[in-house]
Amino acid sequence: MKRILLILATLTLAAAACGLPAQATPPPDSAIATASPTIPPPLPTATTPIQPTPTTVQPTATASPEPTATEPALPQAVGPETFPEGINPLTGLPVENPDNLLLPPALVSITNFPISARPQAGLSFSPWVFELYITEGMTRLLALFYGDFPAANLPGNGTVEEASSVGPIRSGRISYESLRKQYSGFLVMASASQGVVENLSDYANIFGSDSDSINSAMIPVERLAEIAAANQDRLGESALSGLRFDTEIPEGGLSGKKLWLPYSFMNQILWVHNPDAGGYHRWQDEADGETFTMATDRLTGEPLVFENVVILFVNHRVIKPTIIDLDLSFMDHQPALLLRDGKLYEVFWSTRNEAYELNTGRMRPIRFYDADGNPFPLKPGQTWVEMVPLYTPYYEIPDSEDYYQRTHLEEPGSGVWAVRFRPPAGAK
Repeated sequence: MKRILLILATLTLAAAACGLPAQATPPPDSAIATASPTIPPPLPTATTPIQPTPTTVQPTATASPEPTATEPALPQAVGPETFPEGINPLTGLPVENPDNLLLPPALVSITNFPISARPQAGLSFSPWVFELYITEGMTRLLALFYGDFPAANLPGNGTVEEASSVGPIRSGRISYESLRKQYSGFLVMASASQGVVENLSDYANIFGSDSDSINSAMIPVERLAEIAAANQDRLGESALSGLRFDTEIPEGGLSGKKLWLPYSFMNQILWVHNPDAGGYHRWQDEADGETFTMATDRLTGEPLVFENVVILFVNHRVIKPTIIDLDLSFMDHQPALLLRDGKLYEVFWSTRNEAYELNTGRMRPIRFYDADGNPFPLKPGQTWVEMVPLYTPYYEIPDSEDYYQRTHLEEPGSGVWAVRFRPPAGAK
């Protein structure tokens, strides 16, 4: 029987899960295009064009607002159907420029492999980040930007250009289209394979500035804001409603101080609750199954902190060995795990038709409910969503540095959870 080394106290661990073969760096995605020497003005667009044109809304790129003594007290709970003026319906928090809430979200395809792309730039400013399995043991991030954009003058830890850009950007995935529709937004990606791109719409392509570097495709913050402003009419009233936020910790739940998710031997994620930071830090191995590094934002140099971590159990459909679609539209009462405030809750997610959908014919974001169908509150702040197949098991494991056999890992009450990902049948 195979054995797994899980070192949680020192935040290093080794696993022997199936998936990615042993190699120093996972292979690059062949679908990405990096031929252009510079980002072309205007950007290449899809069949439904995204054209930057003047608008009456002037988006601003700013860091997260700091409360002041003169600002009114924030409500304890907001949503799900209506939100106070200036409150972001995807975070439950105020934005610095309420006019930005009139602009559609940008959903940016950001690479997670090769590891030379880390740390990525801009994730700490993303209200929602979706992590999806893209085969060969790898995952990709779809980061949503809505409300206040990252500041253009952040120090970063690289070149001047990197300090004002988001990325690195990689190719599109077929499952992006469902998320784009649900969030009434537009995609930003580095092209896509023919079988994928024909199923996507409302996208802008960003190409790398260096044909020898797969990580050179970045989008300037100003450009991201320009595209959003040019497509202001895409966001309808209440289009992003449906989520409830509450600062009060919900009753019930289980201890949820850590969560370990090995997508493959060389792609393992560890979420660790930090009460002082008010959320969860993300750790990931350096494609060796052993050495773990805390995720930071290249724009700020600071660790990522997400107030909510969601495990979304989703039906994965293998179109081809390297193409997976996700059943995300018009779903109801699907299982999910929510980590917030050091606790784990077993909840349900839905994209069912409700009054808004029936009256407008449009879709809204993923919503969360308890077993009785009542909206379940997220903590105000950012949310990271891990997509796993419906059959994925999860259980508590010991918070220890010892060796454990795979079938004898359960330890109820430890507050440390394992989500044992297995690739869908037929995926590479």
